[in-house]
Amino acid sequence: MSSRRTALVTGGARGIGEAIVRALADEGHKVVVADILDEAAAETAASVGGLAVHLDVTDTPSVERAVSQAEAELGPVGILVNNAGWDEFRPFLETTEDFWDRVIDINYKGCLRVTHRVVPTMVENGYGRVVNIGSDAARVGSSLEAVYSGAKGAIVSFTKTLAREIARHGLTANAVCPGPTETAMLQQMLDSGGDSARVAEALKRAVPMRRLARPEDIAGAVAFLASDRAAFITGQTLSVSGGLTMA
Repeated sequence: MSSRRTALVTGGARGIGEAIVRALADEGHKVVVADILDEAAAETAASVGGLAVHLDVTDTPSVERAVSQAEAELGPVGILVNNAGWDEFRPFLETTEDFWDRVIDINYKGCLRVTHRVVPTMVENGYGRVVNIGSDAARVGSSLEAVYSGAKGAIVSFTKTLAREIARHGLTANAVCPGPTETAMLQQMLDSGGDSARVAEALKRAVPMRRLARPEDIAGAVAFLASDRAAFITGQTLSVSGGLTMA
């Protein structure tokens, strides 16, 4: 059993983030559900005895307020899970710079903002677990997700470099890369494409285990990497995708 820590999960109100919140709570941690979806965050936090904070990863003052609130109410953050993300299926040649900016700002710069705020205190305390949620789209490419794939590739590279820089302080940083996962966001993306049933079946066929991931599948990997059992694992990229990516 790991020591009890304060764990902050961005995008923790629903989907993969909610499953991660529940897994970390089951490990005995004090969980902070950080999200822009205030009502859903409050419901998730209440169900695990955690704390809900409003956090917009695209806004630095919002990050500062959310982390400061978490520290004041539950103590310094010892576990950070950068999970918040967003995308839409679009052919690259039909995207615009405004779309690029939004995808990069949420999926990559959002991770930078939160990490930049949280990790200095981890360094001071000599303990920290950072788990960044990437995507198998970063590892194999994904049609209709060129910008998202690039942003998640940046997450993987950033995590490796962060791991090198903070290792001497006793901190770890790892990336978990889900494959296609059954979430409300994925369903919205499929529905926006007009032929969701066909696309969903194609995604399943691409996975050797012939099903999409469930949020709980991802959460188990995150909980392990956030635990004391993973104290000597850092700079790693773990795909949780039913064999879609094998390394």
